[in-house]
Amino acid sequence: MTPERKIPDRRGRKARRTRDTLAQAAFELVLDRGLRNVTVEEIAEAADVDRRTFSRYFPSKEAAALDSLRGDGDRINTALKARPAPEPPLLAYRRAVLDWLADPGAEPWHRRPRIFDLLVVAEREPTLYAVFHHIRVDAQEDSIAIVADRLGVDPRQDIRPAVTVAAGAGALLAAQAAWVRGGRPAALPDLVAEAFDALSADLLGDPPPAPEQRLPPPEQLRDTAGTADTTSPTSPTSPTEEAEGTEATP
Repeated sequence: MTPERKIPDRRGRKARRTRDTLAQAAFELVLDRGLRNVTVEEIAEAADVDRRTFSRYFPSKEAAALDSLRGDGDRINTALKARPAPEPPLLAYRRAVLDWLADPGAEPWHRRPRIFDLLVVAEREPTLYAVFHHIRVDAQEDSIAIVADRLGVDPRQDIRPAVTVAAGAGALLAAQAAWVRGGRPAALPDLVAEAFDALSADLLGDPPPAPEQRLPPPEQLRDTAGTADTTSPTSPTSPTEEAEGTEATP
């Protein structure tokens, strides 16, 4: 390798280290002291850089604190690309997420120290949650492109890739919300499987009965008790028969 090529590589590694150091400092300070009690200047000082350097890498302290989550969407999408081509798209997305959760080398959320705590804080802090939302949207855009490629369609013309990813990402988001609210850090894989089961079984199961097959509500039955529709061909008795039946009753 020529010296001209080594210099950009060395600069790139140094920039990556600086970014990672800032992100780690933000991550720890936000968890230790709370988002509102941490300033950008304090994050920069903890990383041994100045405020200007911080701004070259991150637009906000929220973005720095959540930077460690950005790679998880890439890991899921890498797993999605690796799924067998014949798999239906939603099944492929589900298995990609579960592959990520089962891979210790990928450091999924339930295996990575303090990620559970970070997502608990994100649930409580609107500005932090907004940045988390943008990270998810970026990952989903890549997922849509992958699903479109699997189907051989243009996602700008065919809505199926976007619908598939929205459904799968929604199941993952529901599981994540249940995870942080439930207070069980090890439960994430089970909750993800449960969310996808609900998506494929409960929500896409048998349709409800047609309206004409349903009984009217009890109050309607009480209101109409003892009355007869004299014009309906389905009325079980005519008015004369009802009168005769009344007279014959002791």
